[in-house]
This record gives sequence, C-alpha cells and structure tokens, in this order.
Amino acid sequence: AQTHLEIDGIQGFFIRKVTKFGTSAKADVPKEYIGKTVYVVVLND
Repeated sequence: AQTHLEIDGIQGFFIRKVTKFGTSAKADVPKEYIGKTVYVVVLND
C-alpha cells in the first residue's frame, strides 16, 4: 500500500477528528467550502 500523497493546487488543509453523526460519521469544515471537491485521507493512528 502506498503511504505518500502529493496534490497540486490546494487551497489549504485541515486536521479533524471524525465524529458520530446518527448512523454515519462526519468531519466538520468551514462553510466557505460548501460545494467544493474534497479528499478525505484516513491516517493510521
């Protein structure tokens, strides 16, 4: 499995904890990013 990721042209990045949301989960980000394409990268803890 690959453990390296490079992405060009990003606006920024966030470190967030995933929290329970009903029967699913979520990671909160600022509302200015509504409608933007995002990538979720899951790290080994």
